[in-house]
Amino acid sequence: MPSEGRCWETLQALRSSDKGRLCYHRDWLLRGEDVLEECRSVPKLSSYSGWVVDHVLPHMQENQPSSETSESSRSTSDLEQPSCVPKSPVRTPAFSPVSSATADGAEDKRESQHAEPMALQSSRGIKVEGCIRMYELVHRMRGREGLRQWQEEQERKVRALSEMASEQLKRFDERKELKHHKEFQDLREVMEKSSREALGHQEKLKAEHRHRAKILNLKLREAEQQRLKQVEQERLRKEEGQVRLRGLYGLQEEVLHLNQQLDASEQHKDVLKVDLSAIRTRGNQLCGLVSGIIRATSENGFPTAEDQAVAERALQEMRDLLTSLQQEIARACEDKRRQDLEAQVKRQDSHMQQGPEVHRETPAPSQGPGGKQNEDLQVKVQDSTMRWYHQLQDVSSRCVLAFEELTNSKDSQAKKVKMDLQKAATIPVSQISTIAGSKLKEIFDKIHNLLSGKPVQSGGRSVSVTLNPQGLDFVQYKLAEKFVKQGEEEVASHHEAAFPIAVVASGIWELHPRVGDLILAHLHRKCPYSVPFYPPFKEGMALEDYQRTLGYQVKDSKVEQQDNFLKRMSGMIRLYAAIIQLRWPYGGRQQIHPHGLNHGWRWLAQILNMEPLSDVTATLLFDFLEVCGNALMKQYQVQFWKMILLIKEDYFPRIEAITSSGQMGSFIRLKQFLEKCLQRKEIPVPKGFLTSSFWRS
Repeated sequence: MPSEGRCWETLQALRSSDKGRLCYHRDWLLRGEDVLEECRSVPKLSSYSGWVVDHVLPHMQENQPSSETSESSRSTSDLEQPSCVPKSPVRTPAFSPVSSATADGAEDKRESQHAEPMALQSSRGIKVEGCIRMYELVHRMRGREGLRQWQEEQERKVRALSEMASEQLKRFDERKELKHHKEFQDLREVMEKSSREALGHQEKLKAEHRHRAKILNLKLREAEQQRLKQVEQERLRKEEGQVRLRGLYGLQEEVLHLNQQLDASEQHKDVLKVDLSAIRTRGNQLCGLVSGIIRATSENGFPTAEDQAVAERALQEMRDLLTSLQQEIARACEDKRRQDLEAQVKRQDSHMQQGPEVHRETPAPSQGPGGKQNEDLQVKVQDSTMRWYHQLQDVSSRCVLAFEELTNSKDSQAKKVKMDLQKAATIPVSQISTIAGSKLKEIFDKIHNLLSGKPVQSGGRSVSVTLNPQGLDFVQYKLAEKFVKQGEEEVASHHEAAFPIAVVASGIWELHPRVGDLILAHLHRKCPYSVPFYPPFKEGMALEDYQRTLGYQVKDSKVEQQDNFLKRMSGMIRLYAAIIQLRWPYGGRQQIHPHGLNHGWRWLAQILNMEPLSDVTATLLFDFLEVCGNALMKQYQVQFWKMILLIKEDYFPRIEAITSSGQMGSFIRLKQFLEKCLQRKEIPVPKGFLTSSFWRS
């Protein structure tokens, strides 16, 4: 349509105009232009649009051909219709700078002559200006919408950052508070620990001070009593001569009476296992001793205090002899009665009978405590046990003398041989642990070959006991010493190691009995409670020497701590309890165990017949029963459970009576262990016991 052509012409004219050549920048918002102010202003046509309607459009119409003029006329008539172009209000001076310049009459006349074309041109300009305004409006709306979205996005980011910063601040405060709490807690724990250590050290010092003061007071008291006794003896020697003589007569009479009672005990010799002839001989010797003292004092005037003391000791020894004999008689009668009763019960209950081999290995009931606990237990070990103990110590002493020349030799070659033999004997024992059975067999074969005189490899060299005439004695002694030391150190720290060490020691013991005797000698010397034996304090003995005989380690006049002492004793007892129940699985089964469970039963019976020691007896009983209790239960069955009931009912009160409140740990542990075993009616298999799978590995 012609009107559309004119619109394009108008747009072309506008593009060629000064306004059309203006540069529009996209970053006008950043330059600070007030967009909102333009949105609030009243819409109006620019002055440039009026100038276009007045000057550009008429000039273009004059240059058009006539054909186009006619079409323009028709288009104009169409545009004048209200349906095509809306009526525009009359332009004001604010809209057109040209109309304001023509104020004279000529201009008014020309304006009146072209009134209709001006109306048409005003409508077309309004349309063009409207398009421009629409485009600017859309652009402003887009700009405002983008700005609003950008502002909202920035606000969201600011809120998110603010929340994040707030949360981080909270976490920082929490971490800081937690750090302060931890530092405060650590400081408090350190202070409490140091306080406890200081209190413990203070209590320890107090205990040592009390102990030393007690010993000093005891020595001072003994010295003072001795001095007063000597003074009193000298002063009253003559005045009390007659009294002592009459006393000696009374002592002699009582000794003779007691000797008659010893002779009367001959009727019980059938039930006793003690040689009564030795007892009667000793009684006659005591009677002769008292009679000789009286004869000597009659010749010299009056008896001295020493004579009276000798006579009193003879009387006391006679009393002890008669008392022990009576106790043996009572125990033997009680054991015989109990044996008769048990034999009757066994005949009635066939499932409770023991096999003949068990009866053969089970020691006589007289070795164990009777059914009723004696009022006074022994302090000294039995004479037979002491003879056995001294025999083993003699074997050890003779062995040391046998290789004394090798030990004291100054020859470099002899020293080298001694060192090689010691390494070959001790290093394999040090390698024994909870390793596989195949490796254990290699260690056993190496030790056995060394003791058999065969050469073995040690430190890259071939070593044999035949290199020196005293080599075998030296190796046997050092090997036994190393086995006991492993119990003292390795087993004390790792209880499961007792079984592999014990099974090798048992196998070597079976093939080389002298090594077993040396093992017992070393064990008894380091742990006298394994005899069992409580070494007495002898007159004139130094305190440090006495503590060494008890098994304590004394270095630079300092005695080891009680906990360390109990730990070492526990390790050696555990090793001993493991040895008596294990045998080397690859050896011959025709022979009996060289030191079997019957020795364990003897040890348990003898230690229960002796007065308990504070903290020591409970510890050793627990370790022994935990390792060997299951084997003793299977071997002795009903007798074993009677022994356990005896410990619970009669021996526990004795241990508890001598145990202080600070030493109740070992007693409570033993008590709980036995109560649990009695409740389950079973002694559990010890942890680390060697099973068949161990030897297959």
